[in-house]
Amino acid sequence: QVPLVESGGASVQDGGSLRLSCAGSTSTSNYKCMGWFRQAPGKEREAVALVSYPDGDNKYFSNAVKGRFTISIEKANNKVYLTMNNLKPGDTAMYYCAAASAFDGLWCRLRLRAVDYAYWGQGTQVTVSS
Repeated sequence: QVPLVESGGASVQDGGSLRLSCAGSTSTSNYKCMGWFRQAPGKEREAVALVSYPDGDNKYFSNAVKGRFTISIEKANNKVYLTMNNLKPGDTAMYYCAAASAFDGLWCRLRLRAVDYAYWGQGTQVTVSS
């Protein structure tokens, strides 16, 4: 069973907005950090936005998305959202939800490698056309 399930990916025009949703299909009580990575064809998977879970106190945004993307938690439903505004063609990628339980949420901003995250979804495609 895939531990995380993403939704919300779509094709949009340059400057458009989307909201991605990530839901835990199993218990999320042991997660300390959750967030989003993306991978474009021919490129490595990169961290986009991360948040300490479930408190939401510590957040990370990559320089590429800072000021345009926000990350939020809906504790009641074990969901994490990525709201993406002013989308650009460079944001085109498969977006993956990820979670980690091996380190404290204080370290979310420093744990930016995909290998640091043990739990993954199958991804949702975001395509931005000019």
